[in-house]
Amino acid sequence: MNLITRDSDYAVQAVCLIAEKKEKRVSVRELVRELKIPRHFLRRILQVLSRKGILKSYEGRRGGFSLSLKPSFLSLLDIITVFQGDIRLNGHTFKKKICPHIRNCRIKKELDLIERDMIAGLESITIRSIIK
Repeated sequence: MNLITRDSDYAVQAVCLIAEKKEKRVSVRELVRELKIPRHFLRRILQVLSRKGILKSYEGRRGGFSLSLKPSFLSLLDIITVFQGDIRLNGHTFKKKICPHIRNCRIKKELDLIERDMIAGLESITIRSIIK
């Protein structure tokens, strides 16, 4: 089981590099060269981050990407949920219906605690703390 998908991993790498460049626009070409991520994956990821308001996109000869938010206000959780949705350890579903044993589930409380701690941990890790 992978907690972080390839898309999320690539997105974090790209956002960190863009954050390191401060206010400068970073081109796809520069990101591909420095991160060694396939161009077609990276372009799609950057477009999604732009649509979700994490990045600003600039077209044209001097185009590229910059952060929409300060790195101290952008967390790993923000980026991961863009590509993976809400973090859930157990959806408490069985055949697309709520599990009939949810009221008596022996592990629900423990899984909910782990899930809460994991979300808080991902939220506490900012892009700024990663690039320091």
